[in-house]
Amino acid sequence: MTTNVTIWVNEQLDPSGMIHACIACSDENKARACHESFSSNLDSQQRAEGWVARLRTVKSWDDVPVAPLSIS
Repeated sequence: MTTNVTIWVNEQLDPSGMIHACIACSDENKARACHESFSSNLDSQQRAEGWVARLRTVKSWDDVPVAPLSIS
């Protein structure tokens, strides 16, 4: 039995399109609140450089990107 699910994906992307933060959930209200947080955490310099906060939907958990672990 296939269930029709909407998964909300929040991403913070750098100018090259690399995902630096990604949170996904199936609750639209929580996803929108998270998106507001992602957006407000971008400072003016990041925005000028092309950083973006993106909120999108997918239909499967398989379509949620895997965020890389960056070790400095």
